[in-house]
Amino acid sequence: MSTISLCMIVKNEEEVLANCLSSVKDICDEIIIVDTGSTDKTKEIAEQFTEHILDFEWIDDFSAARNFSFSQATKDFILWLDADDIFLPEDQEKLKKLKDTLDESVDAVSMRYVIARDAYDNPSIHFRRNRLVKRSKNFKWIGPVHEYLEVGGNILSSDISVEHKKDMKKASEMNSKRNLRIYEKRIKNGDNFSPRDLFYYANELRDHGQYQKAIIYYNEFLSGKKGWIEDNISACTYSADCHKKSGEKDEEVDALLKTLRYDAPRPEPCCRIGDHFKENKAFQTAIFWYNLATILKKDTGGFQNESYSTWYPHLQLCVCHWELGNVKRSVEHNNIAKQYQPNNIQVLFNDEFFNHIIKNKEEG
Repeated sequence: MSTISLCMIVKNEEEVLANCLSSVKDICDEIIIVDTGSTDKTKEIAEQFTEHILDFEWIDDFSAARNFSFSQATKDFILWLDADDIFLPEDQEKLKKLKDTLDESVDAVSMRYVIARDAYDNPSIHFRRNRLVKRSKNFKWIGPVHEYLEVGGNILSSDISVEHKKDMKKASEMNSKRNLRIYEKRIKNGDNFSPRDLFYYANELRDHGQYQKAIIYYNEFLSGKKGWIEDNISACTYSADCHKKSGEKDEEVDALLKTLRYDAPRPEPCCRIGDHFKENKAFQTAIFWYNLATILKKDTGGFQNESYSTWYPHLQLCVCHWELGNVKRSVEHNNIAKQYQPNNIQVLFNDEFFNHIIKNKEEG
């Protein structure tokens, strides 16, 4: 059986830390908490779970803090979490089983990171992260902000999920201000930006409504041709967001089509291209793009919004087929959308509408 060190960096996490640690305390053999300057009860809460609590002076560098936490580990594998992450009971059991059966040849284990669920408790937004790594490999965190764990070797893709449980809007606003400040400080200092830095700086600009400036940095990132495929595709879709916010509809579609340069089509760009043709009443062309979104593979490891491969394209196909006079296909697609979203207002409206049509036909 392998042993696990949990390594975390925290600051002012009194609202969520206990839930996080409670979900793993019976699985991890060692819990290491590195505090970067809490002024609330974070450290007192951590003391209920571990004696390994260390202070780290914050230097605007997440990787430095995470690498310090990793350096304190003594067990076979290192698990990392943020304070607003938890393992649900089902995933706790999966992690226990993995710990008991993990082959020594495995260097890292990736897990699905679920950051949002829909009204029916299905994962709606998620992507994969390397969460458990062999300590002897001495893997390092890279980047002062939007850091990533650089791993290699034999990576196991598990069916375990980590759940993000913080108020997403509140966390995004707080983190975004901090992150943008760090990037702008680096620019002022004359730091060279890696491709990843360019991508995430553009994301921060987009989040702050600086759309034209964000487009410039997305284009600079893409022109370097050194980005991860999933980041390339995201850069195109995010750039499309910026064009849309700026009222540049043609440029929005151009950015979405650019995703096809990097890999097979993905559901979100397909649906949004379909939206463009639907808005322009080119329903047959829109149908092509929506249909494509429903048949594409889902798990690419990158950011995934499940709506674009499940209920959303079918709801739009319902409209398109109705506009082309194909009532039967329209009803079929609304019924499929209903399987995913039984209480969706538009789906229910369509249901009532179709029932009214059918009733009038029978009475006529």
